[in-house]
Amino acid sequence: MIVCNTANLSSVTIYYPILGLNLSWVLDCSKCLLKIAYRKFATTATTAQTLSTMAVGAENMGNVKRQLVQLFEVSLQATVPSETDVAPLVDACIAKSGVRFGDYQCNNAMGLWSKIKGKQTEFRGPTAVGQAIMKNLPPSDMVESCSVAGPGFVNVVLSRNWIAKSLQKMLIDGIDTWAPCLPVKRAVVDFSSPNIAKEMHVGHLRSTIIGDTLARMLEFSHVEVLRRNHVGDWGTQFGMLIEFLFEKFPNPEDVNEAAIGDLQTFYKASKARFDSDPEFKQRAQQAVVRLQGGEDTYHRAWKQICEISRTEFHRVYERLGIQLEEKGESFYSPYIPGVLEELNKKGIIEDDKGARVIFVQDVNIPLIVVKSDGGYNYASTDLAALRSVSVFRLLYMFLEICYNC
Repeated sequence: MIVCNTANLSSVTIYYPILGLNLSWVLDCSKCLLKIAYRKFATTATTAQTLSTMAVGAENMGNVKRQLVQLFEVSLQATVPSETDVAPLVDACIAKSGVRFGDYQCNNAMGLWSKIKGKQTEFRGPTAVGQAIMKNLPPSDMVESCSVAGPGFVNVVLSRNWIAKSLQKMLIDGIDTWAPCLPVKRAVVDFSSPNIAKEMHVGHLRSTIIGDTLARMLEFSHVEVLRRNHVGDWGTQFGMLIEFLFEKFPNPEDVNEAAIGDLQTFYKASKARFDSDPEFKQRAQQAVVRLQGGEDTYHRAWKQICEISRTEFHRVYERLGIQLEEKGESFYSPYIPGVLEELNKKGIIEDDKGARVIFVQDVNIPLIVVKSDGGYNYASTDLAALRSVSVFRLLYMFLEICYNC
């Protein structure tokens, strides 16, 4: 399993190598391919072959880079059999001064030369290494020609005939024949994650679009994707909102979207009251504890506020055509006591000035997991969320979570 949080823009780069496609080539060809595919499928829709009729385990014709890597693996083993830990360095060729020497390039020669020079070797420099790599490249229908440039860069020109056949196969059998076969079968993509009672801003939209893109790429590769929306629906702000709601509407039956009006304005008014009135602040803090304790009156008020926000969020998702499964902070609340008990048994949690904290080596400020008033916080929820996915065998790419709110 892969777990990915898209709050950080750098997460976009994670999955490009997984697809193994030359992105610039894809962008150059995409418009043309879409037009051709549309015409082709419009005329052959009734006779198009389905995935079930295709040969099982057929080679993925769309993954050009991966196929070239496999060819260069054979060549490198033949060129330097004594160096067993050399991975092919294959990248798309970049035009220099308007000239491009090929479609792809193998860049191993210089690195190999630095490893083998001084040893007993037949080579006399990186150029000779590059020429040997080119000579040992196995014959392949996908390669039109090869050349060596500079200090051993092996340039590969793809066969136009092979490209045409690959495109024809894709148009007949469907674009799914180009989907990469990934080792991962299930992935969690955590994206969007707006805060209840606040408007979605550009940071949330960025995460939403990036996350949906990653999810679609993985789904195209036949990976089961859990599209998780970790909304901010639990915490101190809800004590503030609930107490303000009780003041404005003593009768719970009067509470609805029309009565509250603009939730953002309602939030700002409750925040102003929270900051200026110590008594209200104390009641709000206690309301959080009572909400987290499961008191029915507070839970109903919380649900009313959440539903108003969800309606607004849904309009945005519907317009963007995005599907999400909400697993907000509140979803993990029932798991928090068990996680903290597990950490406590291991001696990780300590008491500090009435709060429950975790001290981290070389970090002066401890991580508070239970506040002095008995309430939980972001750290408590995040620990429970992490624990809930750790039951799987996974590669966890923990990206920095940017709270822009």
